[in-house]
Amino acid sequence: MTARQLSDPPGPVMTHHDSVITGADGSRIALRWLQPPALDTSSDPAVLVFYHGGGWVLGEIAGFDGTARRLAAATGCEVVMVEYRLAPEHPYPAAVGDAWHALLAVRDSRPQQRIVVVGDSAGGNLAAVMALRAKAAGVDLACQVLIYPVVDTDFDRASYRCPQNQLLLDAATMRWFWDQYVPDETRRRHPDASPLRAADHRGLAPAIVVTADNDVLADEGEAYVTALRTAGVRVTHRRFEGQMHGFIGMPRLPGSAAAFAFIGDSLAAILVDPAADGTTEQEQRS
Repeated sequence: MTARQLSDPPGPVMTHHDSVITGADGSRIALRWLQPPALDTSSDPAVLVFYHGGGWVLGEIAGFDGTARRLAAATGCEVVMVEYRLAPEHPYPAAVGDAWHALLAVRDSRPQQRIVVVGDSAGGNLAAVMALRAKAAGVDLACQVLIYPVVDTDFDRASYRCPQNQLLLDAATMRWFWDQYVPDETRRRHPDASPLRAADHRGLAPAIVVTADNDVLADEGEAYVTALRTAGVRVTHRRFEGQMHGFIGMPRLPGSAAAFAFIGDSLAAILVDPAADGTTEQEQRS
């Protein structure tokens, strides 16, 4: 079975519209606003700002539309997709700047609603970075949802070296993505590139973290879970056993529907009781 056969078919039908905003440096950032049919507009639900994966080099709104629609359906929330600029034409920190500007634009457009940042892979990196930036800037986030995120630049972790993990995303490809996104290796240690290396994770928004068993990024994602919990951040985490990187965007693979359900249920619990202490939650595997 090819990656194309596994990849994301169209998601649920729902209302959507596209818009374009101008970034701080004049960049044009496309947004897609998705509203699920079950959206309860009377209760000020959260808005999810979604950053797609693709190693900061690949991907666009159209290619991740099905994933974003399933995310909206699973959470019952409006989802705003962000088409940030890509490397190598626009290397770091262009994507970070676009992601931040889009987050502020969504917040200003929905002042009565809670904001959640969501991302998968490189998009998970951007979502984690946005949570750090939001804390520093005093921007209130309800949650950060990190789906097999890139959070460090350490290629010596066991999950990088495991032969069983060299699947859709392998170690060599991940190194190549980093070379395109942040060619200067000394800059990769900055928290805006490697959020695991931030000096202080205290006070960050509650986190929902999904990791995959057969993924070169599994160890760093779970190291981030540990770092957040150590800092007192509420974290709900599940490692999906037998799944590879990218599985949530492949509904024909086992685990995709379960992952969306996990995110929906976990986010609902956080939105209902944001003050609850989730740092002692039991690790979940499936």
